[in-house]
Amino acid sequence: MPIQIGEPIPEVTLKRIREGMETIDTHSLFAGRRVALFAVPGAFTPTCSDKHLPGFIEHFDDFRRRGIEVYCMAVNDPFVMQAWARSQLVPEGLQMLSDGNGDLTRALGLEMDASSSGMGVRCRRFALYADNGVVRQLFVETPGEFKVSSADYLLDHIPD
Repeated sequence: MPIQIGEPIPEVTLKRIREGMETIDTHSLFAGRRVALFAVPGAFTPTCSDKHLPGFIEHFDDFRRRGIEVYCMAVNDPFVMQAWARSQLVPEGLQMLSDGNGDLTRALGLEMDASSSGMGVRCRRFALYADNGVVRQLFVETPGEFKVSSADYLLDHIPD
């Protein structure tokens, strides 16, 4: 069953690259912070690269003005996430998180089988808002759609 509003973000570790590869736990990422987390099925894929990530880049300052951190996650390795960030000109501060083994994806109950596209198990497209590690808003897309997980939609549904 997928995570529900009012539940805490599960504790798992993710990877990211800054000065070098880092392992970071979700408790450290979410505790004491207001966070917009969005997930994509895959870096460099069409909707993810043409619409989803660019929307969060465009509205990054709007989130920050409201005191909200922005995290992007995909079931890709940290080197792919780093290359994708560079190719998309992701601003400093927008964290690109690798859930390479799908640990957080499974813990959230948001995995999908993309084997028919040669991608294996991936994360469903979603956006959530968490305050101090607790999910306050959650918007999960129907496979193949991009409506409720956009930056615009999430900004409109986060209380001030």
